[in-house]
Amino acid sequence: EVQLQASGGGLVQAGGSLRLSCQAFGFTFDDYVMVWFRQAPGKEREGVSSISRRHGSSWYADSMKGRFTISSDNAHDRLYLQMNNLRPEDTAVYYCGAQFGTVDPTDWTLRDLDVWGKGTQVTVSS
Repeated sequence: EVQLQASGGGLVQAGGSLRLSCQAFGFTFDDYVMVWFRQAPGKEREGVSSISRRHGSSWYADSMKGRFTISSDNAHDRLYLQMNNLRPEDTAVYYCGAQFGTVDPTDWTLRDLDVWGKGTQVTVSS
């Protein structure tokens, strides 16, 4: 069974940092894109960042560029999101997901994700 499990959220002051982790279970594919997305209270889900498992190329939403860094450890099926200079507007539940059958980190949509896990809460205080 394919599963994803995110962890690493918490409460941090504005300007602080957090590192999120995502462990994948049961993945037997080589071509897929791993995704971080988030959902704040009362708002729609929002793509944060993605990375190609095969090429390591990545994508970031504009508001995350320069602050967030996505990385992966393919040998251990892990995904990370280093978040620096956090802002109160980054407060949300963060989820990891995957879209299979693609090597392009921009070739995915929230609607078409093949799997995602339970999220981890990130709260940034002002």
